[in-house]
This record gives sequence, structure tokens and C-alpha cells, in this order.
Amino acid sequence: MDQAAKPTGATAPWGENRATALLVLADGTVIEGQGLGAEGTAVGEVVFNTALTGYQEIMTDPSYKGQILTFTFPHIGNVGANDEDAEDLNPAARAGAVGAIFRAEVTDPSNYRSEGGLDAWLKRRGIVALTGVDTRALTAAIRDGGAPNAVIAYSPNGEFDVEALKEKAGNWPGLEGMDLARDVTSGQSSAWKEAPWSWNQGYSELAEPSMHIVAIDYGVKRNILRLLTGLGARVTVVPAETSAETIMAMKPDGIFLSNGPGDPAATGEYAVPVIRDLLETDLPVFGICLGHQILALALGAKTEKMHQGHHGANHPVKDHTTGKVEIVSMNHGFSVDRGSLPEGVEETHVSLFDGTNCGIALTGRPVFSVQHHPEASPGPQDSHYLFKRFANLIRERRGEPALAER
Repeated sequence: MDQAAKPTGATAPWGENRATALLVLADGTVIEGQGLGAEGTAVGEVVFNTALTGYQEIMTDPSYKGQILTFTFPHIGNVGANDEDAEDLNPAARAGAVGAIFRAEVTDPSNYRSEGGLDAWLKRRGIVALTGVDTRALTAAIRDGGAPNAVIAYSPNGEFDVEALKEKAGNWPGLEGMDLARDVTSGQSSAWKEAPWSWNQGYSELAEPSMHIVAIDYGVKRNILRLLTGLGARVTVVPAETSAETIMAMKPDGIFLSNGPGDPAATGEYAVPVIRDLLETDLPVFGICLGHQILALALGAKTEKMHQGHHGANHPVKDHTTGKVEIVSMNHGFSVDRGSLPEGVEETHVSLFDGTNCGIALTGRPVFSVQHHPEASPGPQDSHYLFKRFANLIRERRGEPALAER
């Protein structure tokens, strides 16, 4: 890579214009730039995200735990930061990305919703960031070689133990076999009442719920919960390892399986038996992202690590149930092996980028899931109808008229 660092020794003091941040890949490549956000180091898998907007929502998505984000859009931070756009339930848990990489220098914010600059927000969130990087070259390297393990480091004095950073990057085992849902899930059950955001009004609260949904939190996003509430649902969020017996004692009308980080096979060791027990109740079940993958495992399919993953807000997906193509948000590094889907499990959605599975449904049962993020946040709202599809399964079970999906 063209941006190999200049230092060769244990430290890197190379003059007045020396770098204050480094990205050190597991293969020994060192990329230099200027640091911002939290000082120190973070280790993770480097991926690229192609979204043009919503950098706060992206970096706080718990599904990015254990990952360093490269933004392909060059200008990040122009609209500042605010407290409304975080997607994780518990900011203190630092459930989103561990690091971030930008092309252009972060400028002063200019937006009526801004409550401060991106640098200060990154510091509060504990995210190590690097700017001034040729993100096009880095993205091309990830596209060709796969998502590498790396260490991102920020030191204001520009001094680094490069060899130690290389060793740290090389020794990190990667996301395969790693259960990260335990790190980001809720500590206890809680009621969620916040409804979707309205222009110049902010978030409202649900007054009179018409159904009860239990959401299993593997790393759930706030806007998923808001859209469930917007359907008229009272939502109870439960930790990832909650038993089926505890969930059923809450008398839900439907079960939601959330998004989240890490290897689905690792999380599935404790999640799959619970989901199988819940499937026996014949309650409607809806899964997104990691929830989709774990549901597939519970039904007998397999998952696999992807070459570079899908991360962005411009991915085309075809819904076989309607024949329509939607532009959706994606954030996943594992996928369901479509060839392993057993009899009785129908493939409902497929990526038009690479043909990977993006949705399943259990034939004749009120159970379905999707790989993409229909809540978007950020991204297009083409797939919002899936939340109504879930609500209609509940309404049908109760003998109530269906909502119009579109």
C-alpha cells in the first residue's frame, strides 16, 4: 500500500509534520494520518461503509462491535453530533465501532441539530479515529484482500511502538468464533416506549399499546424498537441469554430477534436452543441481521464468514414475495449459506450485489427474518413494510384485520 509509515524503529518521531495516528494491519502494513477522538489504541477488523449520511448512527450501531470503520464518503463530521442519533441502548458499554477512518479533515459543524463537534463526541464515545487517509486505496485493498485485522492508534505526540502494534494486530484472533452479543446486550429486562422521530417534534411515546412484543437484545438498535412501538406495540427488551420460559411468562404476542455483532455460530450456542423452544409456541417471530442468522441456525441452516461483508445504505435486494427490488441498509460480515437451507425454509430475499441470502421464511408458519436493516437509520426506508408484515402476523393470529403494508 502506498501509505506505508516512515518509521522503522520502536518509536516514530519523524519531524514537525509527523503523523499522530496509525492504522497497523496484521500483515505489517502501516498507514499514517492525523488522530482525533479518543487517545490510545483499539484492535478490530477493518471494514468499509458506503453510506453518505448517518455517521453517528453507523458508529453507534452495536453490530459494529469489534470493527474499525472506513468511511468511503470523504466528508464526515460536517453536521456535528447530537444525543438523539445514537443507536445503542447503553452508550457506557461502548457497543459500536472501536475505531473510525476518514479521508478529509473534520470541519466545524454546521447543522441546526448539532450539539457539538465530532471530535469531542468521538472522545466521549471512546472511539479512536484517523483522518487524512486515502480511503479509496484502503477500500480497494479490503475489496481485493478481504477485511483485515488491524490496530488503530492515536498519540498526540506522534510516538508509537510500531513493532508492538504490528504484533498486537497479528495476534488478534478475528471475529470468527467470537460471541460479542454478551458484550453489548442489555443487563436486565426493560420496557421500551419511545416511538419514531417526527420533524421538529423529536421522539414521542406510545400511549395505548395494542400488542406486546418481546425483543431479544443481541445488540439491538434504537430505531428498530421505535418502529415496533410505532406499530402500537408495547416492547419489552430482554438480555440475549434470557430463557424461553422467562420470555413466555411475559405473555408476548410476538418475538423479535435483534441485530448484533460477532459470529452467529458462537452466539448461537446459547441462543439457538432458546429460539427452538420459542418456535414450538407458534408465536410470530421476526429477526433482523444477527437475529436472522441465528434463526437460520435454529432451523438447521449454516452461516459463513464473508470476504468483505456488506456495509452501507445503498444495497439492492430483491424481495421474492413481492417481486420488487429495494435499496436497503446493510451491516454484516457473516451470511446464511443459502445452499444449507433445509426443506420447509423458503428464501425470501436475495442480494443483487453478490447473490447472498438476505431473507428466509418458515413455510406455513408465522416466522421470517431478513439480513438487511429495514429500519435503515441511516438509509432508505424501502423496507419499512416488513415491520407491518410482522404486526399483521400477530393481528392475523388474533383474528384482527391486516394493516396495509405499503
